[in-house]
Amino acid sequence: MKNKVLHTQFLEAFKKVSTATQEFPPDVLLQFYALYKQATQKNTFSQTEGEHELVSAFKLNALLQVKHLSSDQAKEAYIEASKKYLK
Repeated sequence: MKNKVLHTQFLEAFKKVSTATQEFPPDVLLQFYALYKQATQKNTFSQTEGEHELVSAFKLNALLQVKHLSSDQAKEAYIEASKKYLK
């Protein structure tokens, strides 16, 4: 039951962040990106065509920083980050 509640809270946080009109600093966007990927177990890295190598390097670095988190831990961290950065 706890996992279902956590997943629901995570989806709500993701929706709020995705639809936010405020601009986030690049480091915060990378944090959300990496936590989402880790939380959804879609942590495979792929470079988008035309994406600058530096952008890819930052994304990869962000993913490596959250690699140690379980899916549930990443969801909790994403929820906390959304509370911290959403105004």
